[in-house]
Amino acid sequence: MPSDLMLKSMNAIHRALLTLSFGKIGWDAAGMPVLELTTVGRKTGESRSVMLTSPVQEGDTLVIVASRGGDDHHPAWFLNLQANPQVTVKWKGAAARPYTATIATAEQREPLWATITAKHTNYAGYQRKTEREIPLVLLTPDR
Repeated sequence: MPSDLMLKSMNAIHRALLTLSFGKIGWDAAGMPVLELTTVGRKTGESRSVMLTSPVQEGDTLVIVASRGGDDHHPAWFLNLQANPQVTVKWKGAAARPYTATIATAEQREPLWATITAKHTNYAGYQRKTEREIPLVLLTPDR
């Protein structure tokens, strides 16, 4: 499983790539669009940002996967948005906008998971590594 240090390092490298390329490189990874999700820390109340891929988009709703590489524990960003679903998202280099995060219900998750794992088999591998059901999160822009 990826360590916290490895995950933080990957995020730092990704942000550096975006900065050094003036936002021209880094908004796609592994055939998926990349977004920057900012949550409010559930313990600290401070802003916490992470770079994530969105394997599925439905209209203006972005779907993200709380896989943490198949770890048995949910990622910190997921726990943060459970505590406070008001988040901000930077998408395709545009300015950050407010979004509301909703955890997919079983009925929503089933077809989304099938779509995601058909195109991005790494997520199916992550699910096989853990006993927890990997949550999907729907990010909907605030109006």
